[in-house]
Formats: sequence, structure tokens, C-alpha cells
Amino acid sequence: MLSREFLRENAATLLAEMPERYAESGIERFVELDLRRRDDVTRLEEKRRRRNELTAVRGKPAPEVVLEMKALKEEIRALEEETERADALLLEVETGIPNVPQATVPRGKDESANREERRSGEPRKFDFEPASHWDLGPALGILDFERGAKLAGARFTVLKGAGARLSRALASFMLDLQVGEHGYEEVNPPLLNNAASLFGTGQLPKFESDLFRTRESLYLVPTAEVPLTNLHRDEILEPGTLPLRYAAYTPCFRAEAGAAGRDTRGMIRQHQFEKVEIVMLTVPEDSDAALETLTGHAEEVLRRLELPYRVVTLSTGDLGFSSAKSHDLEVWLPGQNAYREISSCSNCESFQARRANIRFRRAAGQKPEFVHTLNGSGLAIGRTLVAVLENYQRADGSIEIPKALRPHFGADEIRRG
Repeated sequence: MLSREFLRENAATLLAEMPERYAESGIERFVELDLRRRDDVTRLEEKRRRRNELTAVRGKPAPEVVLEMKALKEEIRALEEETERADALLLEVETGIPNVPQATVPRGKDESANREERRSGEPRKFDFEPASHWDLGPALGILDFERGAKLAGARFTVLKGAGARLSRALASFMLDLQVGEHGYEEVNPPLLNNAASLFGTGQLPKFESDLFRTRESLYLVPTAEVPLTNLHRDEILEPGTLPLRYAAYTPCFRAEAGAAGRDTRGMIRQHQFEKVEIVMLTVPEDSDAALETLTGHAEEVLRRLELPYRVVTLSTGDLGFSSAKSHDLEVWLPGQNAYREISSCSNCESFQARRANIRFRRAAGQKPEFVHTLNGSGLAIGRTLVAVLENYQRADGSIEIPKALRPHFGADEIRRG
């Protein structure tokens, strides 16, 4: 969340310079409500000041003074109620205004304005027509889309045999890398989180339709970013605590209400999927460098699996709600002849920390400041599995296992059993 003072000073500039991000954000409504509220507060203070003047007069008040004080009491009560309503409305609008993109973020209305930063690896040249994973998996008996739909509906998949083992091997490989080599602390968090946690990372209230909610008003986590970031909600971290690095392997659940009709085939967009998430908490001046470090940690998974990929910086029109800057990793999928997102790495600066009230002290006794939070997928398990199947397929339909993954998988190929 952005500070109210910042919005007062910059609302017009943000709207004028980045209409693709702020035209539908409610920022104009914020300006209107804030002016109305400040007018109410000014009038309330004037009424209270007049009341204090009258009560300070010694002796028995004149009849007209008694009448004025009675009227003031009613006016003050009405203005207090109005100010409370205005505060509630203003807070509701504030929580729906997205973070401010950094100056280095490309300007543009959508993903077409994203900026490619670099590529790694050359897409393999096949001497046969490469198949998509939705054909490879069922033919090998390791992906079952029909039974997934029978059990739960569209956008669910059953992984069987070597498919389930490959998914488990990928998670183990990624965790060993992020925890053992990159220094993240592994966490096994609750998969049900309360509304305060979802508010802290920015999913609530704006994106509630994309969440699964239980009867007890808890939410299935859409990403482990939520519990990992909120580990320190409402805390003041002591000097020397930062930076903090956390990693978690969890199922994730998304209703995907805003993605109707997109990626309906295969495993690219599922209601339930698994992911290794990496999160950093840093001091403000270190977060830009931390984003590059975190992005590199996600890239390392793809490099070791020898999967071709590219890194793009998201434009102002494609940037996530809480992010000030994001790098997407897009892996090459030969079955689709396209690069597809497999990780998004973001610097949220103090946006989430304000919502979750996560602060730190630079030295004992100093005033607390908001931390900067960063997050990224390191990586999405299902999409990585898809990338392995499509990039390592053979003409006979079998799948070679990447060398780095073989110790975790326990074999060097997948064949029809």
C-alpha cells in the first residue's frame, strides 16, 4: 500500500504519466474522498475549538451559550461519524491502488511493451515434429487429464507413476539448490491463511475472486509468497536481522477467474499446482540488487536443467499489483513453439510491508522503518515438468531426464511402462 501522503502529492502525476496502470485504479476517487475528508476534519476541529472556548468561560453560561453548546454537541457527533465513514471509504480505495513502477520499468499498455533482457541456451533443433506435453504425457501414461477432470473438473491433472516421481524429483532438486547453495531457510507453512495474510501481500481485497475460500473464512494459498512474507507481519525486526531469505515448496490454489478461456489444454494454467517459492526481506537500499540476485537464483534452476529461456522486464501495463519491478523467466516450449512464463521475480519495495506492518531498526533505539519485500518462483513445478517433457522428448515418445535431475529421479529416461 502506498502512503496517504505520497498519494496526495503524486496522484495527478501517476494518472497522467501511467494511465495504463492507474486509469481504473480508483486514484481519482481517492483524491475526491481525501479532499472531502480533510474538509470534514477541518470543520470538526473548528467545532471542537469553539466548544472548548465556551466551556472555558467561568460562571453560569447564558441561555444562548447553553443552546450553542447543545447544537455544537450534535454537530460534533455528526461530523465525527462522517469522518469515520470517510476514513473507511478512503482506506477501501487506497487498498486498491497498485504500487508505483520504478523508473527503469518499460512503459506500455500490456505485455507487448515488455523488454527482453537476455537469453540463455539455444532451442533444440529436432529432426522430427516435437509434440506438446498434452500428447506426450498421456501416451506415456504419466499425465491423465480426463481423470483429473472426473475427480475435480477442468484445470486439474492426475500425475501417475514416473510423472508423479518427476514432479517430486523437481521439487527436491529445486529445494536442495535454493536452500543448500543459495542460503534460503526452508519453511513448511500452513496452506490455509487468514484474510490479514492475504491483505498483507496484496491479494485481498482486490483479487478475492481469484482465491479459494473455506467456510471458516480461511483461504487456500495462491502462492507460498503469502505465508513466507507474512511470517513477520506486525513485527519490528531487530538490528542485524536483515536480510532474510525463505524458501517453501507448497501446493498452490488459484480460481483463475480472470483467465477464462486461456490455456485450457495441458498443465500451463491449473487450479492446483506446486511451486518452490523464494522470498527475501531486505533494507530498502539493498532491494534493487536483491532482485537481480533472486532472479539469478531462479535462473540457475533452468541453467542446470539445460532448458533454453529468456528474461523479460514487465511493462507498466503488465506489472503485478504489488510489484515495483518484475523480471519474468520464460522457458522455451518446442511443442508450442513459444517461450512461456515459468517464474516471475518481483521487488515490491515497501508496498507489502506497509500492508503487513513489517518494520526494522537500523540500530537499537532508532525509529522503525518498513522493510522491502521480494519474491519469485524458483520454480513452478508443473511448468518445469512440461518444459522437461517437451525439450527432452525423443522421436519414439520417450523422455530423456536432464543430467542434473537424475540423482533425484533415479533413472535417466521415461518410457511407457
